[in-house]
Order: sequence, then C-alpha cells, then structure tokens
Amino acid sequence: MLHKNKNIPKMYIPLLMVIVLILALIVTGCFKKEAKKEIILATTTSTQDSGLLDKLIPLFEQKTGYKVKIIAVGSGQALAMGERGDADVLLVHSPQEEEKLVKKNAVINRHLVMHNDFILVGPEEDPAGVRNTTDIFEAFKAIAKNKALFVSRGDNSGTHKKELEIWKGAGISDFEKASWYQSTGQGMGASLDVASEKKAYILTDRATFLAKKKKLDLVILKQGDKNLLNIYHVMQPNPEYIKGVNPGVAELLNVDGAEKFIQFMIDSFTQKIIGEFGKDIFGEPLFTPDAGKNENDFNLEN
Repeated sequence: MLHKNKNIPKMYIPLLMVIVLILALIVTGCFKKEAKKEIILATTTSTQDSGLLDKLIPLFEQKTGYKVKIIAVGSGQALAMGERGDADVLLVHSPQEEEKLVKKNAVINRHLVMHNDFILVGPEEDPAGVRNTTDIFEAFKAIAKNKALFVSRGDNSGTHKKELEIWKGAGISDFEKASWYQSTGQGMGASLDVASEKKAYILTDRATFLAKKKKLDLVILKQGDKNLLNIYHVMQPNPEYIKGVNPGVAELLNVDGAEKFIQFMIDSFTQKIIGEFGKDIFGEPLFTPDAGKNENDFNLEN
C-alpha cells in the first residue's frame, strides 16, 4: 500500500491517491463509452430466418460503427422486452400489439418499414381440401372439420397472433385443446420443420418459407387473401417511460444507437436493398419496402 512505501513522502500520498482515482474514472468511462457502441435489437424470428438481417446488419455496423446484438424471438416477446427496457430498438410485425405500446407512450419513433404476407402451407396431398376453399377463414374451417393436423408456433409472436385472429374469424373455438392442434412454442423456422416432418398445416410468413422451401416437404395451399398482410415496424423504447417502470435500466438504453438504426431502416438506400432481397434466389423479393407510405393505404381490418 502507498503509506507503507518509505520512498514516497507522506505529503504526496493524498495527491497520488487522487491521480489513481482519476485514472480509474477515465478507464471506467472508456469502458462505458465502448459498451455504448453496442445496441440490442429485439426482433421477430422471420427477419433472421429469412436471411434479411444477415444482409442488413453488417451494412449498418460498417456505416455507423455500432455493433448489433440480435435477439430473435416472437414479436410479443420482443415488444415485452422493449416495454421493460431490455432492448434498445425493436423490429416487429404485430401492429395491434404495437399500437397498445404507442398509446401507453412506452415506445416512440415508430416507422413503417416493409411488408410481406402470411401463407397457409401443408402437405401436397392436402387432406383437408383447403385448396378448394374460398378464403383463409374457410380454409381453417376445413382443417378443423377434418381434424387435420395443424402446427402452431404458440409463442405469442406476430404470426401466432395472426393465426389466432383467423381461428376467431372462422368461428372456431376450443381448437387449442384438440388432439389435431399441436403447439411448438418455437420460432418460425423450427415450427416449419416440425410441420414438414408431421405433414401438417401451418401458417407462416412467406419470406421464411421461401428461404427454407428446399428443405421442407410442404407446399403453398392458400395465399393472396387480404387478411394475410404481414406488416413490419421499427421503433424504440421511450426513455422517459422506462425511467418510470425500470429506473435502473433506463440509463443503459442506447438512445443514439436506436435512433441511428431506425434511420438506417427507413433510409432509401436500405429500402432499395429490402426491395431487392431474395430476387436472385427466388425470382421475387421476400419483402416490399414501405417507408414513408401511409399505413391507411393497407386497409387493415382490426
């Protein structure tokens, strides 16, 4: 210890201690500054399973110097993370649930990014005969009537919520207790694997299905219905809201990094990449860029 060193006059010991303290604060500050160069992105599994994030994230990191930690979960879980302040920025596809957080002022800076659509896929032999139905509601009715095996994500994701909306719209209840209805509690890619193995029907986003199509024994059986639109938004937790519900976490939010990520996602450069993504492999884009569009143009039915 300093006071035991006979070569250092006692009068200098307080000064040395101050210097040591200052150096410690500088080093700590540098570490904090470095830590702030990372942002946590909570997003739906479809953006990762489709390969879109593999294309976009390196470009964002190169452009801004930020590193992105991706947590791919269902949209419901991602939104819950945002409300707690456990993520810096969100990229999700559950508009009705997002609106609830907007009204609570829990999230801010929400922007339309892109859309694709949901599709109903299943075995080529189509035991429930959904190909011949008039719309997605009739298709679900046919599945229930024939007690055909149906696989659900069951993870409170945007896809799961859309599926529940369709069951409700079809007038089908108590389906979750039926033996023909099986919930995986997993992401889109893993759930598609289960449905393929069991030759079951499943609701999926088009992007993830096309990305995995070659490894699946499933085909598209119902698509193009206006009720199957799949819209993605980007947003960030409101620091003021987080201060009220989770004060210790609020100061850790990377507000600047989140704002830069949001601007990156709606920038014309990024939107062009989104609009081209998938064309080289599938002959069609997996997403349609929507930044700047009027959401009312989608004619959503809530």
